[in-house]
Amino acid sequence: MNKIAFIGAGNMNRAIIAGLINNGVEPSSITVSNPSAPKREALANDYGIHQTPSNSQAAEHADTIVLGVKPHLIETVCRELAQTIDIDHKCFISVAAGTTMAQIQAALGEDKAVIRAMPNTPSQLGLGVTGAFASAQVNDEQRIAADRLMKATGIVKWLAQESEIDHIIAVSGSGPAYFFLFMEAMASEAERLGFSADDARTLVQQTALGAAQMVVENDIAIGQLRENVTSKGGTTQAALNTFTEGGLAQLVSDAMQAAIARAKAMAAK
Repeated sequence: MNKIAFIGAGNMNRAIIAGLINNGVEPSSITVSNPSAPKREALANDYGIHQTPSNSQAAEHADTIVLGVKPHLIETVCRELAQTIDIDHKCFISVAAGTTMAQIQAALGEDKAVIRAMPNTPSQLGLGVTGAFASAQVNDEQRIAADRLMKATGIVKWLAQESEIDHIIAVSGSGPAYFFLFMEAMASEAERLGFSADDARTLVQQTALGAAQMVVENDIAIGQLRENVTSKGGTTQAALNTFTEGGLAQLVSDAMQAAIARAKAMAAK
């Protein structure tokens, strides 16, 4: 049985743990460590997993170690583990943005198996997207185990180059916030039109959910779905013309490029 250690008890590690348990992984194979007792104990109580305040204790007998701590703590945690336990033959999965493979391996050891993964917040619902890049040291067995782990929260896109992690961030990592912003603007305008806050939210969220589900269930281009809703000279066309004239496509492009630039800047620090 593949044993998994989660270093950190934040929302992303909780989402992955929940997904694993829901997919039939034995709780006895999972251990979480965290300095905050309430967080790790809550995970243990909710899912029946092991918990400990010690990162080394959690990782010592694990095959796969998920590094779910804040980016500025990754190197410290990796050095701690490298100095206190035997980490040969273990596979490390980092879910921290802005921390490169080179930085992680410098702390662990250049010959260690490392996977950089970038999940997004819908992973908490099992509807996530995770981009993943594996170092050359990751063997087939480790890759299969990591793939199963990450698929517990949604779909996985394996990347050919580490630089593509920044692209995943711009598309799906930060992407949910783009949709939230758009939905927020729609809900605000709905309120100005006279709907209550609750009704505005309900109308917008159901519209967004329905639109997304139509993309999922129809194997045609997204642009064609848009055209199918747009009658020439009608109300939808009037709204879409406003978006086009306002430069929506270029604005989206600029925003995604800004996310990529920020990810590169974070890694360079």
